Amino acid sequence: MTIFERFDVVGVPFPFIDLETKTRPALVLSSRNFNAAHHASMLAMITTPARSRSQSDIPVNHAAAGLQVASVVRLKLFTLENSLIMRRVGALAATDRARVTTVVASWLEISA
Repeated sequence: MTIFERFDVVGVPFPFIDLETKTRPALVLSSRNFNAAHHASMLAMITTPARSRSQSDIPVNHAAAGLQVASVVRLKLFTLENSLIMRRVGALAATDRARVTTVVASWLEISA
């Protein structure tokens, strides 16, 4: 089983209201050690900013992350078993990693 790293962009199954499941990108927030120990990873949604906006959206360099279109990390957080993560798409650039770390720490009111 593949263990993913913090800031990896991965493809995960997302269920939709019509019960269809589609592969969507997500950002791994938890550390490799957490992911291995818990057999699950903590993730944040990645979406396009065109559909809707959220105060916690974090724009990212989509090309560097392996994404095809302009994207934001949206702080809708979830945990998913590692076996359900379909593949690694890419990883955030260093500047995006720093921005995500700062915004997550701010919204969760923790020290970065």
